[in-house]
Amino acid sequence: MTRHNDLLIALRKITRAIDLHSKHLAKETGLTAPQLLVLQSVAETHRAKPSDVARQIHLSQATITSIVDRLAKAGLVTRERSPQDKRVHEIVLTEEGKRRLVGAPQLLQEGFLQTFGDLQDWEQSLLVSSVQRIAAMMNAEALDAAPILDVGDLERSDG
Repeated sequence: MTRHNDLLIALRKITRAIDLHSKHLAKETGLTAPQLLVLQSVAETHRAKPSDVARQIHLSQATITSIVDRLAKAGLVTRERSPQDKRVHEIVLTEEGKRRLVGAPQLLQEGFLQTFGDLQDWEQSLLVSSVQRIAAMMNAEALDAAPILDVGDLERSDG
């Protein structure tokens, strides 16, 4: 087998593992990984500005707005005026949003991060540079992407 076939097979296995976990997550919680990540981010501070959430999880403000729209429609968050500045709207978890977070399955990357953290520094650097190079070869550098493992249409921004 050629090296490029080996690489494509490995990439396909990664994509498939992410897809399977995303389906499990959706089945268990009814949420996508980006939606769960937004809920977790808001839960950490109890109230959050969309811009702060966007910065924390490395997604655009437009993507966060779309995700929050879906979460609000599902009754998991509300938008409330900031007590400190009435011009600012903040995201607040509802009781249902808090309930969904309890017992939510582990995001795939949490297990990955543990294993990655166990690697030596040179191994981590090698993996990061190699995968960044692959992303560049696929013209994917400009795509909006959070540091989460999730599948879906990268052109859509509604998480």
